[in-house]
Amino acid sequence: MAPHDPPTGRVQLVGAGPGPADLLTVRALRAVQGAQALLYDALIAAEVLDLAPPGCIRIQTGKRAGRASMKQQTINRLMLRLARRGLKVVRLKGGDPSVFGRVGEERAFLNAHGVETEIVPGVTAASAAAAQFGFPLTHRDAARRLLIATATVSSGDLTEGGWAGAAADPETTLALYMGRDQVDAAADRLIRHGRAPATPAIAIENAGYPHAKAYPTTLARLASTLAAAAPTGPVILLIGKVCAQATLPAADAAPHAAPTMAVAR
Repeated sequence: MAPHDPPTGRVQLVGAGPGPADLLTVRALRAVQGAQALLYDALIAAEVLDLAPPGCIRIQTGKRAGRASMKQQTINRLMLRLARRGLKVVRLKGGDPSVFGRVGEERAFLNAHGVETEIVPGVTAASAAAAQFGFPLTHRDAARRLLIATATVSSGDLTEGGWAGAAADPETTLALYMGRDQVDAAADRLIRHGRAPATPAIAIENAGYPHAKAYPTTLARLASTLAAAAPTGPVILLIGKVCAQATLPAADAAPHAAPTMAVAR
């Protein structure tokens, strides 16, 4: 580094939670408020972006399933370039950056180039969805384990391994991320590997937002329920006994239907 070069900045890899600004952690809030450069994913809410200070460089990096987005290598190089300018860089990701957020790849790249990083956790979609609709992810004598998994690989195809483990234990709650477009195949895999077709399941769209919707059903009817609902927002799929405890109107309680519940606040 030349004598007059600015010191290398740092990069915070920050979880923005499921959407609304009031679900940010205090540490995440402070990171955004102190950012000099903000690289944010497509699902970050405008109210969260508005917390960044005037003059902050803001760059939308995409990263939304099924849509064109900035390549990961480009994002990595962009963070590095901004940090080498001496800026406080915030890489803002939906949910928790350590849950399918590629935080390991980004941290390894930056550290290898001498850039200090900090990971700031966020509320992940499974936690937000369960809390919003009033059911636990684990429950004594009903759900002793929580398995967080993704249904798809980077190409969008169904993942090949892990289905037997996810299906075998009826006391495991399965939180399936990025599964909306592969829900039929995913449910079929789980049933073929031993999970009961009548297992309670629920799909939740836009978890954490006031306009979130829940579609309670069973594992066997999960695909048809979601097809009838035709959600356009991000969806988390939850499968397990605890899903039967979701807070829903009485008319929506029957798992054989394909009901919708909108949250009003």
